[in-house]
Amino acid sequence: MSILDTSPHTRGYAPRPVATPLRVPAADVAARTPDPLVRRLLRAKKAYSTRFVAAAVEADPAAFDLITDPAQAPRPGDVVLARVVTIGQHRRLESPASRRQILFEGDEIVVSYGSRYAADQFHAVIPEDLGPCHLAAAGGLASRVVDQHAAIKDATVIEPVGLLSNANGVVNLSAFATHPVRPAASVSGAASRVPVVAVVGTSMNSGKSTTLACLARGLVAAGRTVHAGKATGTGAGNDAHHYTDAGADHVIDFTDFGLPSTFGLGFEEVRDVFATMADVLASPAGRGAPDVVLIEIADGLYQGDTRRLLMDDAFRTVVDRVVFAAGDALGASGGVGALRAVGCEPSVVSGVLTASPLATAEARAALDVRVVPTYDLCLPSVALSAVGLAPAGAPAGAPAGGAPATGRAGDGHAVA
Repeated sequence: MSILDTSPHTRGYAPRPVATPLRVPAADVAARTPDPLVRRLLRAKKAYSTRFVAAAVEADPAAFDLITDPAQAPRPGDVVLARVVTIGQHRRLESPASRRQILFEGDEIVVSYGSRYAADQFHAVIPEDLGPCHLAAAGGLASRVVDQHAAIKDATVIEPVGLLSNANGVVNLSAFATHPVRPAASVSGAASRVPVVAVVGTSMNSGKSTTLACLARGLVAAGRTVHAGKATGTGAGNDAHHYTDAGADHVIDFTDFGLPSTFGLGFEEVRDVFATMADVLASPAGRGAPDVVLIEIADGLYQGDTRRLLMDDAFRTVVDRVVFAAGDALGASGGVGALRAVGCEPSVVSGVLTASPLATAEARAALDVRVVPTYDLCLPSVALSAVGLAPAGAPAGAPAGGAPATGRAGDGHAVA
């Protein structure tokens, strides 16, 4: 029986007006579409890194074509339709909505080209042509693996069908990004008026994202508005969703700037992404200015881009506090020394090491910096102290705890 039936059986039940038409699944549209390429694009599994392009494809698939010249050299962020040849390490592809789509051999996927630096997984670089390559990250990175961790399976092999194109040429993520990257020297300076805290670590999987999320949770519990971002790394939705779940009001990452990965870019572009992100997160436009901005820097202190960023003026003039995540006590000790060598003073040490009471005790015995268990950062007083903010209602000039990270000490940022 139709819900619009007005027979006596349904008398007294007025039909509910439908505010918006039901969305027809792309697969159903594809089945009724005569154009073979349109059908392929609609049926293909799209990756998280391509989510803004994927929305445009869903809206108007006929606006897109393919460039299939095998000699075409892809650039970072170029979008490609590829076929899964052999399933390896990555058996799932993260969708635009962050659902883990199971991959099958023969699937066609929409991913983007980029390089990857992941000490626990793959070292991969952008290929020089459209020949077979690899799915180097679940977020949707087409790349050529040149090295890998011994415990990792061989990468999933993909075969490019062709680069997506439209009336403007090859489709690149940057053309669909929500935020353009601006030169560091040209950003508005909003970040200079809001406390900015950088979370860095010893390595991949040292607990940086969880540390940032716990900080956000504690600050929100203290009544503060938090904006958060991830400035470098390989595109995936889990970290950004973690920040959102912790209570951050506004969350972005480098994929919002049209980058599937920041590895392999020129350092100037990495610096510009960081500076632009800090400015966007600190800006009052749209959501109002936050009380604090938290930004994660991927990988470890010895990764080239991370080390250069810590020494760059764009970092030093923006960041007020550095929170350091370490995997073990020795890494914490070495990391604090490495930070101090480049002029950064960590306010607290946290991360994976604090899951072990013994490792925490070792770190506390070796360091003159506070070692804080990660989930203790969810406590308002601990989070406020870690980022240098005084409790609400504290008199002006009251000590907030922690040490300023950079040369911005004395400009008022360490006080609420």
